[in-house]
Amino acid sequence: MKIKEIGARSIITESGLPDSDFVINPYIGCMHGCIYCYARFMKRFTDHPEPWGKFVDVKINAAKLIPKNADKYKEKSITISSVTDPYQGLEQKYKLMRGILKKLASLEPDLCIMTKSDLITRDIDLLKKFKNCQAGISLSTLNDNIRKELEPLAAPVARRVGAVRKLRQAGIRNFIFISPLFPEVTDYREIIEKTASFTDEFWFENLNIRASNLPNIKKWLRESHQDLIEKYDWIYSKESCYFKDLEQEITEFCEDKDLNFSIYFHHKSRNTCNT
Repeated sequence: MKIKEIGARSIITESGLPDSDFVINPYIGCMHGCIYCYARFMKRFTDHPEPWGKFVDVKINAAKLIPKNADKYKEKSITISSVTDPYQGLEQKYKLMRGILKKLASLEPDLCIMTKSDLITRDIDLLKKFKNCQAGISLSTLNDNIRKELEPLAAPVARRVGAVRKLRQAGIRNFIFISPLFPEVTDYREIIEKTASFTDEFWFENLNIRASNLPNIKKWLRESHQDLIEKYDWIYSKESCYFKDLEQEITEFCEDKDLNFSIYFHHKSRNTCNT
């Protein structure tokens, strides 16, 4: 893993995410090694010869780039983060998030933080300073053996679930992002049933297969789940209605249990189920 300290030109940028006005990414790259990573496109904006997942650039001046006063961010939604994990292992050393959160609180944004790490609980004292704050953990499975296949260097499942509980105990609005939802692998019902008593909201995103992550996903299927290869070929064909049907199933399940939830599924526009 190549670690490089860099000076960034800016740290708060306009967002292309739904439900978010701005994003903050303290790092470029990530150490988790997720086989499905959607942020691989970021490599072309770097000068790294190393493959994605084998380098991290640390924006060492991140906190200094946040203005002391800026009305433009008041009550605007800021998401940390969109193309990296702000609490990946390096954060334990660099503590960029503590510096960012200390300066950001006075700008009074509506803050949302997503991570795969229980390290977020280190900053509960700072999260409490925000008038509007959501903090959550993403999960694809409760099976830690499968987690090791999908996200080898991310925090174990038990620690992530424990972090969600600690956020609730601290009075911080929390969520679990069931993402990505791997067909025939992710048991969303099991995740909800285990965590609903201490989770404020559930978000859902299906596995979005792109040219950049397709080789890794095919390799994973060949090595660990050969029985699913034909199933995935069908699910991701233009004839399949799998995700439309699953979206309806999740909606009915969550409404029946009176849960707060949001679904961010990606559907292929060419799929006849969406016409």
